[in-house]
Order: sequence, then C-alpha cells, then structure tokens
Amino acid sequence: MTNTLIQSIKENISRVIVGRPDTVDLLLTALLADGHVLLEDVPGTGKTMTAKALARSLDLEFSRIQFTPDLLPSDVTGLNYFDQKESRFVFRRGPVFTHILLADEINRATPRTQSSLLEAMEERQVTIDGDTCVLEPPFFVIATQNPVETAGTYPLPEAQLDRFLMEISMGYPDKPEELAILDRFGCGDPLKELGPVCRIGDLMDLRQKALRIYVHPLLKDYMVDLVQATRKDNRILNGASPRGTLSLYRAVRAHALIQGRDYVVPEDIKTLAVPVLAHRLTTARTFGLQSSAREIMSQLLSAVPLPTEDWRQGV
Repeated sequence: MTNTLIQSIKENISRVIVGRPDTVDLLLTALLADGHVLLEDVPGTGKTMTAKALARSLDLEFSRIQFTPDLLPSDVTGLNYFDQKESRFVFRRGPVFTHILLADEINRATPRTQSSLLEAMEERQVTIDGDTCVLEPPFFVIATQNPVETAGTYPLPEAQLDRFLMEISMGYPDKPEELAILDRFGCGDPLKELGPVCRIGDLMDLRQKALRIYVHPLLKDYMVDLVQATRKDNRILNGASPRGTLSLYRAVRAHALIQGRDYVVPEDIKTLAVPVLAHRLTTARTFGLQSSAREIMSQLLSAVPLPTEDWRQGV
C-alpha cells in the first residue's frame, strides 16, 4: 500500500515535470521528513511548476511569495488592522498560512523580512503582536534563489540556511527532455488537468511510517562520524551542527521509505549527505561558496570508513 501510494505520487508529478526523478525523490524525502528545501537554480528550470505539481498531487494548499527588497515581514506573516465597520482589530492572515509555501528568490528580501520565516520554519508557528498562531501541518517551504544574479541580493545567514533540511538544484534538461517539454507544453498546460492522488491523512501516515524505518547502529555511527569530520577538516571554518546530524537522520529514513524499504542502507546516506550537510558548512577558502562545500562533503564521504553489514533489522 505504501509503495503503491508513493509510486502514484511520483507518476502523477511526472505527468507535468519531464525527467528530474531524483529531484522529485528529494522533495518527497524532505516533505516526509518534515523539513524544508532550498532550490538554487537559474530562472525557467521548472521550480514553480514542480512545487505546484507536488501540491496538487497531494491535495495541499499552495501559496507563493515573490521576495523583493521592499517586502515587509507583515506581507509574509499577516497583520492586525483596525476594521472601522466592526470597530475592532482584525487579523489578516499572510501567505505563510498554507501547506506548501514557495518563497521565490528569498535572497532578494532584506534580512529582517527573511527572518520572518525563521519561527514558522522551525516551530511551525507565527507570533504577531504577541499572539501565537500555530500553522496547520504539513507546512513545507520551498525557497529559491538564483546562483548567478547576485546584484541587489542579501545572502542567507547561517541561521536561516540551517533551517533548510537540504539544498538541491534541478539543473538544465538534456535534449530529449527538452524536446518532451516542447511536446507537453506546446499545446496546453498539463498542470491544469492534474488532480490529487494522495490526501493529507495519507501523507501524515507516511510521515509516521518514515519515523519507524530501521537504522542499523553502525549506520548511525557512520552518520555521526561524517558530521564530526566536517568539524575537524581544516578547510571548514564551521562544521555541521547537531541539527545537521538530526536532519540527516530524519532524511535517510524518509528516503528509505520512498525507495520501498523498511530499513536504511549506505546508499541513502551517500545520496543525502551532500544536499543535507553541504549548505551548512562555511569553508575557509571561499567563505561559504556552496560549490566548494559540496566538493569537500563529497571527499569526506569517500574518506570516512563505511562498515559492511546486513542492514536489515534482526539480521
């Protein structure tokens, strides 16, 4: 039942998104692990379309915020305004009150506006004028930023980056995929015809199943060794925090579930270590340039010894 449901979600999204099965797997992994994703890519690669297809496939509410330098925190969270007709203050909910939030070009907003998402992403709540409003689960942020155009942008601080479970990139399609895009979107918009294949209750059940995925003690030890290695490497100024360790632990279990297993294998860790940990590192040579951090993380994956074992429970 679980494998069938996950496969149905993937196939439904593939009706709109050409190729990119790895990206879809990572997005579903982050969603089931109750995390958030930072998509770093050039415009026009399908980031918004992918987020909308995911929301429609899961029957989730979707909101999009275009981050600009003049965007205010209240434009994100909402505000209390005085209703003259009713002679009282009324709360107007912001776009953050949704299930899937696309924070488009998040690095174009000022640090003050960027920080308005911190509480929502970490604690799943928003505090406005001293009143706390809980966000309805699931709450999933997909933030984008353009790695090429940096004029007029405000780099995300380490505290903000650490709130993202993973950073990924969709990349350009190859020639067959681009030809398929022309055929698929040349005569219409398949997104308009996309319907849900999973309900919120089913999604929350999948999250609970991900928490029950078995992780062998030796694999836990291996993940901790990986994180510890980021703190000892002299090319790294700041290694991954304990939040990074927990994020990797949550992610590998969700990824195993998506792959149809009830236990984690080393390939889950190798697939997720770079997208989950690299953006949390500050490198000495380039002061946080993520391409360098990814290279170092890949090298650490090869350097840290991986034990050989049968990873199934009770074996």
